[in-house]
Amino acid sequence: MNKICVIGLGYVGLPLAAAFSSKYDVVGLDIYQTRIDELNNAYDRTLELNETQLKEALNNNIKFTCNIDDIKDCNIYIVTVPTPIDKNKRPDLTPLIKASETVGKVLKKDDIVIYESTVYPGATEEDCVPVLENFSNLKFNKDFFCGYSPERINPGDKEHTVTKILKVTSGSTPEIGKIVDDLYSSIITAGTHLAPTIKVAEAAKVIENSQRDINIAFVNELAIIFNKLGINTNDVLEAAGTKWNFLPFRPGLVGGHCIGVDPYYLTHKAQSIGYNPEIILAGRRLNDNMGIYVANQVIKLMIKKGHKIEGSNVLILGITFKENCPDIRNSRVIDLIEELKEFGCNIDVYDPWADKDEVKHEYNLELQENMDSKTYDAVVLAVSHDEFKSLDIKPTDDTVVYDIKSILDETDGRL
Repeated sequence: MNKICVIGLGYVGLPLAAAFSSKYDVVGLDIYQTRIDELNNAYDRTLELNETQLKEALNNNIKFTCNIDDIKDCNIYIVTVPTPIDKNKRPDLTPLIKASETVGKVLKKDDIVIYESTVYPGATEEDCVPVLENFSNLKFNKDFFCGYSPERINPGDKEHTVTKILKVTSGSTPEIGKIVDDLYSSIITAGTHLAPTIKVAEAAKVIENSQRDINIAFVNELAIIFNKLGINTNDVLEAAGTKWNFLPFRPGLVGGHCIGVDPYYLTHKAQSIGYNPEIILAGRRLNDNMGIYVANQVIKLMIKKGHKIEGSNVLILGITFKENCPDIRNSRVIDLIEELKEFGCNIDVYDPWADKDEVKHEYNLELQENMDSKTYDAVVLAVSHDEFKSLDIKPTDDTVVYDIKSILDETDGRL
């Protein structure tokens, strides 16, 4: 009988642990006691699971803990910690290495360690395995084994949940690959794909989001071109989208913990072997500068309406990295805000989905409690939360309205 430990109970780990709890004994380990207390009280601040789902998982004998002693009797360890980038846009494997140290301290003969965190090809066997060996005094592929099954969770998506997304699996030996595949097959109703090696599975994951990043960069560049030509980008994309094989990407700010990060993992690995990627990095540069581009467009529109920019009041609607989701990690709305501040604008931010304490800690911003009657010189719709779609926001002689997500009928400008 397998007893599974899921390390890292965020947007990825928690839904996975809950899914496994329907078939196996599960221990969910996290470093934050506050998070553990909330989960034990059937509350998930990420909103990936509701109270009913969490209570069901708790009834299935799942255990949430911060105590390493509680995971010693597990035989399968699944690591789902974040893999961010540092200020120089280089991979930061610190959470992954720390999690590997934790597992290494309790690793036993014949245990399997499965990584789900997005990494560059080779990271599992070259960066994580040595840590496991060092802390366990066990030998890889003799005493213990590894697998890699990249996460495909889409935060805030209640349709494509963990069991409904086809899962790529892999193992450090063909036999372990089959065991890992069977394990996930027992809960994934959408099916699995067993990759021939861990490196293949790692590479497959990192190119998924790199491909999306490049495609979005392309339509962002189109938006810049069409804006100069006085053409509505959304109208162009709708017309082009009538062709059966046209890809339905839309312009916007590209952030989050995946699309805005993963390409840097792939380029880091490529550069380490002497190849400097051109297309991938070009797409990243363009997407990383879109917040600055939007800010400059807003300022130009304000000047046209006769506003004095220094001391002007601007309302930003949305701070999360995507719609209908409380996740603020790597939100590129902050680039827009910082650029407008450079022009001397006073910025208010309203987002009914974001946690005000997290926003204060992460970005040193005070969220507006509600939409008050304050007069603004400009309103920027940055995130297309459902709550914003019903707002009566229209440009006036005094107020500029800029719609990044193209969900409003009347605007002064849009991507």
